[in-house]
Amino acid sequence: MKYEVTKDLETGNPIIDKEHRELFAAANAMMDACAHGQGRSNVERTAKFLLDYVDRHFAHEEELHKKSGFPNFEAHKQFHAGYTQKLRTIISSFPASGPTVADVSNINMHIGVLISHIRTVDKKLGAFLHA
Repeated sequence: MKYEVTKDLETGNPIIDKEHRELFAAANAMMDACAHGQGRSNVERTAKFLLDYVDRHFAHEEELHKKSGFPNFEAHKQFHAGYTQKLRTIISSFPASGPTVADVSNINMHIGVLISHIRTVDKKLGAFLHA
């Protein structure tokens, strides 16, 4: 199953929506690599993308929250901080010889958490911005 940013998931902010599409593309590329037996070689590239992505994307979202007066900013910010810390922990546990199948699974599950967050909390942000 491919992840796709549909109209109902868009926030209306071109930067945030573009970044969500980048995340979905990276997740889809990793899943495609796994389907072709290349997940272990792809996961390090995906992990590097995710580290950059969360720093950049979460900063953009938090700025948008502040400017718009979106409620529950602190809870959303705490999710971002916890997500980033867990991601760094997962990646730092990769063995020197390269990620294992379990590491690929951990990254994939962690991407799933972020996509679920987009489908719930970020969708609410989009509705708030359009109201």
